[in-house]
Amino acid sequence: MKVKTSLSLSEDLVAALDRLAGPGVSRSSYVERILRRFVDERVRARRTARETAAINRAAAKLNEEMTDALSFQAGADDV
Repeated sequence: MKVKTSLSLSEDLVAALDRLAGPGVSRSSYVERILRRFVDERVRARRTARETAAINRAAAKLNEEMTDALSFQAGADDV
């Protein structure tokens, strides 16, 4: 479902959009395509940031466990 909206843009920006869209492409469909790509990229970036943070948290925990395990091995060699 499409929702009609109104935007106020600088003349030079509108002219640039029209040039980039090319002949036969409506300004609305071109702007929608650009905005959809931008929104999709932002959603992907946020998801990647959340996943990276989760991986880093898990890696930190595993590193702590490994350090602890290695300390036992070092202790066994000293005996």
